[in-house]
Amino acid sequence: MQSRALVDFGEVSLNRAMRVYGPVGDLSYRDGQFYPSKAPFLSFAAAPIYAVLRSLAGNTIGAVPEIPLVFFGRLFLTVVPTLIVLGLLRRFLATYVDGAVADLFVVFYALGTLAFSYSLQFLSHQTSAVLLFAGFYVGWRWARSEASRGVLLSVGFFTGLAVAAEYTSAMAAGLITIWIGFCRPGSARTRSTAVAIVAAGAMAPMLVVGLYHWRCFGSPFETGYKHLADAAYQPWHLGGFLGIRTPDPRAFVLSLFSPLRGLFALSPGLLLGIIGLRRLWRARAQAPELGPIAIFTISLLVGYLYFTSSFSYESWGWTTGPRHMTGLVPFLLLPAALLYRQLVTPLALGVARGLLAASVLITGCLTLVNYVPDDVSEALFGLMVPLARRGDLVPSVLSFFGLSNPWSGSVFVLAIVAMTSFVLVGGTLPDRRSARSPLAALATVALLLVGHLVAYRGTPGDRGAQELLARVWLTPPGSVPRFWSTTGFR
Repeated sequence: MQSRALVDFGEVSLNRAMRVYGPVGDLSYRDGQFYPSKAPFLSFAAAPIYAVLRSLAGNTIGAVPEIPLVFFGRLFLTVVPTLIVLGLLRRFLATYVDGAVADLFVVFYALGTLAFSYSLQFLSHQTSAVLLFAGFYVGWRWARSEASRGVLLSVGFFTGLAVAAEYTSAMAAGLITIWIGFCRPGSARTRSTAVAIVAAGAMAPMLVVGLYHWRCFGSPFETGYKHLADAAYQPWHLGGFLGIRTPDPRAFVLSLFSPLRGLFALSPGLLLGIIGLRRLWRARAQAPELGPIAIFTISLLVGYLYFTSSFSYESWGWTTGPRHMTGLVPFLLLPAALLYRQLVTPLALGVARGLLAASVLITGCLTLVNYVPDDVSEALFGLMVPLARRGDLVPSVLSFFGLSNPWSGSVFVLAIVAMTSFVLVGGTLPDRRSARSPLAALATVALLLVGHLVAYRGTPGDRGAQELLARVWLTPPGSVPRFWSTTGFR
């Protein structure tokens, strides 16, 4: 809506845009004007995309429906950046582990983590994660003396953009800046100069964000969360710093282990990253730059755990997984890959690969729903399985070319199953192959699926969510949605 307001009216406020296009949620209100409550980067980045679409549609207000705008917005701002960062991740991992293992963990990241869920939604979480890792990757190359000191400007620019995309990225951006000061040997002056260059690179995006806050909310340091229009959401952001208070055990446990959207319940393969932190620290003997990376990764993990434990669990919303932890995920891949590389017994290898495969199957399938109401007991068997059995599946590019569900949506379900099979049998080095390893992997996947099945209760909330999604979110059997349409069917 703000992208439309910027192009149609040259305004950052949404008042006139909402009169034309209808109301939206997640609003802030100040001095009679409505604004998005979120960080502004995606709104401004999507404005040129909307401008091009509008010019192609006759250059009149209201000519571009929401579906093509969101489709191309997420294509260029969440999907393509994620595909690019997969290449960076592969090179980063392949520096320390075998190519087959690097490929295995790139597939795991792409399809078995929050990266998949939020690269397919026009939300800022994965865009911010991509920007954070891009900044880290450039700093890593400098730490290995593969790039000149001037590239540190781009470290600051990328991390600054990450904060402009999602405010909670400020913690990770700050830790990356501190890490730059210690990621390679040097004098105190050299370290402070490196940090100053990173800070200089971040000045441009931070200045723009500050001016935006000043224009909309009266102060460079005042965000939309201080002016929420919906009174029901205001208590989440009161007290502490932007709503971040002292840790709550309930929020900690549910954010990590809830069968509905716990991080490790949906992506159990990330547990390898936690266990592998010790291996990452020990690997500094062979690659000195890994010592500071280990300290940075542990600090980042602690920071994200503190945040998710001290913020309202209910604020995650109707989402796949704890969305604000998306920025942590790529940094757990290296310790996970290092741990996997040292496993030698068939049982250990099988269990590890089973954790990765279960992540692809569970998160991949849930991403094909990607809208999980809070009153659902468990999403895989409570939403995905019954809806897919009925033929109510996600609308897709194939749908827009005339292929109706269940056939168009089934292609992607089969793709998830195929990639799960690849993870089950791939990534095993020739010298460590054993018939017992696949059996252990299959048993691990089966055990995790049984855990999700046991958590499913068949409650009225489950049945109500199924009907809601079938009615407003998914494409029923025999229907062919239209691309250039506000509703998708007219």
